Amino acid sequence: MDMRKLVGRNFARLRKDKGLTQEQLEERSGFSQQYLSGLERGQRNPTVITLYELSEALGVSCVELISPDEDGDIGKSHQGDD
Repeated sequence: MDMRKLVGRNFARLRKDKGLTQEQLEERSGFSQQYLSGLERGQRNPTVITLYELSEALGVSCVELISPDEDGDIGKSHQGDD
């Protein structure tokens, strides 16, 4: 798993834990629903500023967006990175 997928999974989990839809988060954050959907699918590569703004919209620490899974999976290297 790469970091984009990890961030996306954490973001989706935190959003659902807060009981928010992507549309509601769009209103809070200013990021389009299409962007948020791509983020949750691991297809976006958010900047540090974007992570901060999204964490603010969710009411969580930005560290929660990048924290490893319970099993310690922090992401495998990308193709060609080895």
